[in-house]
Amino acid sequence: MPTTPRSRPAPSGRVTAAMVAERAGTSIATVSLVVNGKDRGRVSTPIADRVRDAVEQLGYVVDHAASSLARGSGDLVVLIAPDLSNPFFAEVIRGVRDTIGDRFQLVLSVTERGEQPVDADVRRFERLRPAGILVDAPAEHASMAASVPVVLLDAPGGPGAVNYDLTAGVEALVAHLAAAGHRRVAYLDGTSRATTFAVRRALFGQACVSAGISVSQLEAQADLTIDAAASAVGQVVDAWLADGVTAVVAAADTLAYGVLRVAAERGIAVPAALAVAGFDDLPSSSVTAPSLTSVALPGAELGRAAALRLLATLDGVDAPDPALPTRLVPRASTGA
Repeated sequence: MPTTPRSRPAPSGRVTAAMVAERAGTSIATVSLVVNGKDRGRVSTPIADRVRDAVEQLGYVVDHAASSLARGSGDLVVLIAPDLSNPFFAEVIRGVRDTIGDRFQLVLSVTERGEQPVDADVRRFERLRPAGILVDAPAEHASMAASVPVVLLDAPGGPGAVNYDLTAGVEALVAHLAAAGHRRVAYLDGTSRATTFAVRRALFGQACVSAGISVSQLEAQADLTIDAAASAVGQVVDAWLADGVTAVVAAADTLAYGVLRVAAERGIAVPAALAVAGFDDLPSSSVTAPSLTSVALPGAELGRAAALRLLATLDGVDAPDPALPTRLVPRASTGA
């Protein structure tokens, strides 16, 4: 009758790959392939099973930092973003994770709330020698140079950046407002230092000039949260209406949600008295009351394109250079 091998107690102190290899009756290289998920097609199933059993019996934990130092580069990819609680960044993360698959492990880092990633954030993770670093919406003028490959996301003008082509989406939004009869609008900006917000504001202003729409000089801006946006809008909405504003465009959907909240609280009919639109097309934008018109910026596609560029760089092949398309999704908040 076959007997099950008895598990001896794990050795005291740190368990090493050599101990796992000895227990499994194989080499350290084979252990490395199995524990890093790279055994498919390279290690037979019985041997891989023996390694996994040994890992479980001994309580072996991979020290990624030490492995990185030993090899000169790691199997980690770091994604630095300014706000992981925002649904947009959740989509970016999904796109990155689905693309790198099991080849690399994804590590997430969030900066201080409201702060865009800066050079110091890259240097902090550079010391771990990851395979590469992805930086979403970095601060304007940050170089993000490092000794490992760095790919910037949504960073117009940034070296090696993966960006949206905002022109088509912005022009479609302004044309939509003009067709609805709007001739004076307001813009709710974000306090973010990311270059992408400056580009959105500039393109919107240019498109309004071309369409014969004037933008109110009564400025408002807020952190990218609903509460902050509602607070800022509450202080200026009456002045906007007195100034002849009939539509408000927000730099992000979360800001637009704040406009909708204030309108509901003040009894301002949307879109009859005030149309509202945003940027991002977050999942919630289809279920707000009323549903929000938005310029769609596909987060998952941004993450996927950035991951593909990083993988191409690591593999020494030409990196794709896409300008991700944007489009308008008209909804009830502008009378669509």
